[in-house]
Amino acid sequence: MAQWFLEVTDLKQYTYCPRILFYRYCLPDIRPLTFLMEEGIRQHEQEEVREDRRSLRHYGLKEGEREFHTIICSETLGFVGCMDMVIVTPSRASQNAEAIVVEYKYSEQRAGAYFKLQLATYALLIEEAWKLPVTWGYIYSIPLRKAEQVLITPRLKKQVIQTTEAIRQTVACEVMPSPPAKQQRCLSCEFRRFCNDVV
Repeated sequence: MAQWFLEVTDLKQYTYCPRILFYRYCLPDIRPLTFLMEEGIRQHEQEEVREDRRSLRHYGLKEGEREFHTIICSETLGFVGCMDMVIVTPSRASQNAEAIVVEYKYSEQRAGAYFKLQLATYALLIEEAWKLPVTWGYIYSIPLRKAEQVLITPRLKKQVIQTTEAIRQTVACEVMPSPPAKQQRCLSCEFRRFCNDVV
C-alpha cells in the first residue's frame, strides 16, 4: 500500500518536465495560476456540456454508456484520478463490455508521450476497479473538435510503473531534476521564472 497518493496528472506533468513535480511537492506554495490554465479549465467545462449532446461517432462507436468526472483511487497503484469521460461499450450489462478513456485537451497539437501516459494510468485504474479491459483511449482536441486514438499497450502500462517510481524518488530526495531536453516547453511554463538555468 502506498504511503501517499499521486494524481494521475502528475505523470503527465513529470513526463512533460520533471521539475513541475519537484515544485508541486517540494515547494508547493509557489505555483501560480496562469491564464492558459484558467482557460483550459473553462474549455473543459464547456466541452462536457457539448459532449453530452453528441453521438459517439468521434470514437468510432455506435453505442456506449458515458460517465463524466469518474474518480477512482487505487491503494495498489498509489494513484487517484479524475477522468474527463469514460465510455463503457456496448453497456455495463454486456458480457463483452470494455471501457474507453477520453481525455480533453485545450490544444491543437497531436497527443504527446505525456498525454498517452496519462491515458494508460487511467486504464490501469479502471481495469483494477471495474474489472473491464481497456485497450485504447482517446485524446480529444477541443479546438479541433477531433479525437485521436491512443492504443493502451503493455509497454505503455509498464512505463506508468517506471515513471511512478521516478516521481516518488524525486520527491523523496528533494533534488531538482534536470530541465527537459526540449527547452521550448519552458517558454509557456508557469515555473519558468524559478528556473535560472533555462531560457
